[in-house]
Amino acid sequence: MTNVHTLTFEIGTEEIPAFDLHKATLALPQITEQALDGARIPHGDIRVLTTPRRLIVMVDGVADTTEALDEVFRGPSVAIAFDADGNPTKAASGFARGKGVAVEDLERRVEGDVEYVFATRSLPASDVAELLPEVLGSIISAISWPKSCRWGRTHEYFSRPVRWLVALLDEQVIPVEFAGLVASNETRGHRFLAPGPHKVPTAADLPVVLESAYVLTSEQAREQAIRAGVAEAEQTWNAHAELPEKTLLEVTNLCEYPTVLVGTFDEEFLLVPEEIIVDAMLMHQRYFPLYDDNHKLTNHFILVSNGNPACAETIIDGNERVVRARLSDAKFFYEEDLKHALDTYVDRLDEVVFQESLGTMRKKTERVVRLAEHLAKDAGLDEVESADVARAAYLAKADLVTNAVVEFTSVQGIMGSYYATAAGETDQVAQAIADHYRPRFAGDDLPESIVGRIVATADKLDTICGLFAVGQGPTGSSDPFALRRSAIGIIAMLEAGLNVSLVDAVNASLDTYQASGVEFDRQAIYDQIIEFFVTRTKVILRDSGVSPDSVEAVLATGIVEPAVIIARARALEAARAQSAEVFDDLATAYARAHNLADTALGDTVDESLMDVDELALDKATNEAAVAVERALAVDDYDAALQALAALRTPIDTFFEDVLIMDKDEALRNNRLRLLNRFVAVFANVADFAKMTKTAK
Repeated sequence: MTNVHTLTFEIGTEEIPAFDLHKATLALPQITEQALDGARIPHGDIRVLTTPRRLIVMVDGVADTTEALDEVFRGPSVAIAFDADGNPTKAASGFARGKGVAVEDLERRVEGDVEYVFATRSLPASDVAELLPEVLGSIISAISWPKSCRWGRTHEYFSRPVRWLVALLDEQVIPVEFAGLVASNETRGHRFLAPGPHKVPTAADLPVVLESAYVLTSEQAREQAIRAGVAEAEQTWNAHAELPEKTLLEVTNLCEYPTVLVGTFDEEFLLVPEEIIVDAMLMHQRYFPLYDDNHKLTNHFILVSNGNPACAETIIDGNERVVRARLSDAKFFYEEDLKHALDTYVDRLDEVVFQESLGTMRKKTERVVRLAEHLAKDAGLDEVESADVARAAYLAKADLVTNAVVEFTSVQGIMGSYYATAAGETDQVAQAIADHYRPRFAGDDLPESIVGRIVATADKLDTICGLFAVGQGPTGSSDPFALRRSAIGIIAMLEAGLNVSLVDAVNASLDTYQASGVEFDRQAIYDQIIEFFVTRTKVILRDSGVSPDSVEAVLATGIVEPAVIIARARALEAARAQSAEVFDDLATAYARAHNLADTALGDTVDESLMDVDELALDKATNEAAVAVERALAVDDYDAALQALAALRTPIDTFFEDVLIMDKDEALRNNRLRLLNRFVAVFANVADFAKMTKTAK
């Protein structure tokens, strides 16, 4: 019976960047499994543990030896492998060489009616311990890093310099070599609290040894420790903290033994806009602000330390000094910015390049104002709201050149809102400036007001149209300007009730670019942009569970307005779900009618040539045509679908009882004209021929 063992492999490093470490943590199980399986090493479960200074792989159930293996490969037919004189051809030689056998060792076997050559290769069992140095070394090189470095006199690369290696098969040391290091059974503990080295008796003992050396070896354990510390701090200070997922993940992977502490800053800094304080602490320093029960920012913050808990007071004092300096800067920048009205910054936008071929942010502002005015008119806004749209569009980018935003970039738009309020702009204008970057990602809140949504749409659409015009649209998986995200944001606002035409808006935007002297193929770029939005709309519908054939049925009518596509596709999907049999049969009947219809005959029928079933279909078709036209005129797609559903019985009866391709040409053509009329009723609703049978 084969004995099984525990394999542990640790790569000790300088501190690895937090997000790079997280990606490696996710990738290592598969990398390890592929390396072991590639060497035919039998094994059990794979567990990965990581900290900023180490990557650990632990494998259970590793066998003493690999399994012996007999492999049989079928090659070319004998007729191809040997010539007329029985000599091996290049095909036979190449096949044998590729399988590592001699040509004369190829065997002939008959499969079916054909005789083939076969290569048989036997791989004996191997000692796993002898294979592991190479296998574990391959794991190191297989880890992909966004950026790697080389250190000392070695030629190997890794995310950060590798300082030690531990490789154990139970108590046996596996001599893995990398960058001048040879693996041992000695690990390192926490850099400050228990640096080590620490001896690891057996492979299974490594986690216990590290925990005794103040190292929490998993992301989950460190996050749990942080959350527990935050909960205790919240209770102590009668406050609550928000832990953004991204920042929490980063903090979790910046420490090996996290200690949660609470710092304080001067209350005078609370006079600065809250967003700057949060940005300074959360984004720049990775501190978590504390809020009171009314969700008002307090002058306390949470920090996560990787230092000695016994030195908590010193650690807090040092971090408070850092915060004081950052907030002093923020306060100074904010007060300096307030000395000038927001509109005085607009001309300085000529200092900021939007895109090399499209000019400055000042030029973009001019285009966005014109496009926003077009959208306001299209949406039917009154004079007051239209004026707010134009003003908000004019001021939206002004804060980009203010001191506060230059230093704290994540608060762009938000600071513009504060400065607009201070300058006496209307609440609508100020709120629209704050909201015009929204939605920034899938699921983000939309701008609160119609003014904000129009400005946001104008800003995003100007970017999309401009970059397409200069050949910088997305390609494949590459989208450096996040145009897909912008398109999804526009579609979300249209779906939420922004009642404007995307087609007209695209044309208006392209007009502004042509007027500014940008040269491009107008029709080609227009087509690309519309197709881009249609594709994004299809993705949105697919991700929300709408079946592809429902989407294609709607798109086949030629509709390109995203809000209309979404509304109709979802209505069609809902109708199919509620009356699956009706719509399946109707789709079948429509497809049959569509295939038989002959548009060259027209659709004027002679009632005198019709029998009762034909007259019934003619009457139902006339009624449905009127009902569909009325429903679509008021965007009542549900009613249009109900009108079509009413055609199911008369069309089924027609196909059952009427001989369409009658020998009498007059009867045949009259019946085909009736089918033309039937098909025409569907033209502006959906192409039912695109719909497949609903799964039962």
